[in-house]
Amino acid sequence: MWFRAMWYVTSQKNGASALGIQRVLGLGSYQTAWTWLHKLRRAMIRPDRDRLAGWIEVDETYFGGLEEGRKGRGHVDKALIVLAVQADGQRIGRIRMRCIPDASAESLHAFVKDCVEPGSTIHTDGWQGYSGLEKEGYDHEVTYRGPKPAQASKLLPRVHRVVSLLKRWLLGTHQGGISHEHLDYYLDEFTFRFNRRRSGSRGKLFYRLAQQAVATPPEPYRMIIRGKRAPQASTQPIGVG
Repeated sequence: MWFRAMWYVTSQKNGASALGIQRVLGLGSYQTAWTWLHKLRRAMIRPDRDRLAGWIEVDETYFGGLEEGRKGRGHVDKALIVLAVQADGQRIGRIRMRCIPDASAESLHAFVKDCVEPGSTIHTDGWQGYSGLEKEGYDHEVTYRGPKPAQASKLLPRVHRVVSLLKRWLLGTHQGGISHEHLDYYLDEFTFRFNRRRSGSRGKLFYRLAQQAVATPPEPYRMIIRGKRAPQASTQPIGVG
């Protein structure tokens, strides 16, 4: 059943919903299907994966409903997501993304250091939270955008393209019904799929997910509903616990 679940998840181009996996596998409850999907999402990202390198666009976006009277980085009830997008010539290479508590230098610098190799060029807008990246060992190129929101997509085209695809995926496959405490795991799934989008074989995605699943710590339902990760590594399969 777990292998069938892995195959179904990796063979769906636009991702799998809990209702879909419940129907296909004949699971007795929506809760079981939801839990299985979250266990698999926790196996999609390796903590020791290679960092991005080269020319990297970095920016943030918000996910959530409309909020009256607030603009830009002043939102308080939305989830803040920071993205790093690697340039591959004129195309988009690999990506990294994460939810962060705020757009402070502490949060943004920590993300960059975790996801991008020192010596790379970080291209950002003029937000002050990115100041000081040179001291962390990066080349930092800043492009100041004008007052019109449409100008941002032209200055950081790759990251804004990924943001557009991400939001379409979250609102399309999952109808936007994602709580903030679980959003990081949906970002992991999107990253897993996006970075393997050019793979000509679904079997390779299945193999990679199965390989990472047996090295992922077990996470019981009580931890999943809290949006917490397991505290230590384990060689047990993800279904245990």
